[in-house]
Amino acid sequence: MSRQNAIETDIDIAAPAWETSGLDIAPITRKTAHYVIETVLADRTATVELSIVLTDDRHIQELNRTYRGQDKPTNVLSFPQQDDGFPCHFADDDSPMIVLGDVIIAYETLAREATEQNKALTDHYTHILVHGILHLCGYDHENDEDAAVMEQLEINILAEMGIANPYFVS
Repeated sequence: MSRQNAIETDIDIAAPAWETSGLDIAPITRKTAHYVIETVLADRTATVELSIVLTDDRHIQELNRTYRGQDKPTNVLSFPQQDDGFPCHFADDDSPMIVLGDVIIAYETLAREATEQNKALTDHYTHILVHGILHLCGYDHENDEDAAVMEQLEINILAEMGIANPYFVS
């Protein structure tokens, strides 16, 4: 995979738990964004911008309630810049700048899931970040067919990064 795209990733650590998590946030985040964007934008050359907000359950619950009508914390929320879905919208666009949007990840939910699923925190963070960025790129899991496409893309990207299939249950 050759690097065609400049990727500008803004990382906002908005909750103290991330600082003490032991995760080496910036390199993991930038490497993950690179793999996802190079996979999705294989035929394009552009400057791609995205924002990652690392927060807590309280904040993500507020966002989830406000924007999705679900009054509970979740592991990740994605807020795409484009309403009509990335793959279709940008397929014929010659713009040298693509602003994807924001991915928000809650530490407590992420850490709890990693423990419950017996996964390394780094691997689970990487998976959830891949998942969130793919949402920014227009992928979803609203039906079985779309879910299968998105999950396979996640599995392939994570495999490129040396991370096992997150959907495999032993």
